Amino acid sequence: MSGKAMNSMSRERDTILRKVSKMGAQKIQQLLAAVGSEPAEETAQVEAAEYDWHKSHYFNNEQLVKLNNFMEAVAAAMTQQFSKFCRSEFNVTVASITQHYVSDFLSRLPESERKDYYITFVAGGGRMCGLIGIPEQTALNWARQLLGDSESETDTGRDLSQLEESLLLDLVSALVEVFSGIDKSFDFHSEKSIVKGQWPLGAEGTEELCRISFNVKKAGSEKSSETYFLILCSELETVTGKTGQNSGVFSEKDISKAILGHLRKMPVLITGQ
Repeated sequence: MSGKAMNSMSRERDTILRKVSKMGAQKIQQLLAAVGSEPAEETAQVEAAEYDWHKSHYFNNEQLVKLNNFMEAVAAAMTQQFSKFCRSEFNVTVASITQHYVSDFLSRLPESERKDYYITFVAGGGRMCGLIGIPEQTALNWARQLLGDSESETDTGRDLSQLEESLLLDLVSALVEVFSGIDKSFDFHSEKSIVKGQWPLGAEGTEELCRISFNVKKAGSEKSSETYFLILCSELETVTGKTGQNSGVFSEKDISKAILGHLRKMPVLITGQ
């Protein structure tokens, strides 16, 4: 900084000090009180939900409501299919809808589900998009009902016969096609093979999926059985109203713009003092 500039700043400082000295202590106290020299007590309480970065948040609450409404319609259509194939009255209801990362889901997979029967399904063009999981005892119960066995006793600890597998595949195929019947944007078709105790969905660990559980109950029965769909979240965007991004290579400018766009939507608490 030049000597001339320093002399100018010194003169301005001296001028300010002379003006302050002439104001008097009472006037200074009044000015300080007017601008709030003492810190105000923080009385407002801010409620914030803890954000779990390990949990998938692919769909927000509003989109989950739309997804649940769609699945309620799916459950109603599945009720008709069960009644048709088993020649008896059934009731299917949505039990739960949860979101998961594939890697986290597999790491937390209960030992009981590792013995389930899996039937994968694909969309148009053969794109793998999900699976239906059937617990071991549920598969045996359904097979018995498909065969017309009305006895309440069930057998356990055995594999399905070829006939039972064939009948179960027919039922599952009809359940999967229910999606396409409700929304034409879906084109799901089940594979013609059953896998037991082996994860068949070739999805990467960072991909996100929805687990939709259904309770299936025969009319007049107190017991219900469970089945569940695991569907890649990206396949459900049309029924939730979520706008998907095109997959591909993004430039650094596009990535920076996307990050800033998300940051601008984040609420920030500011306290003025």
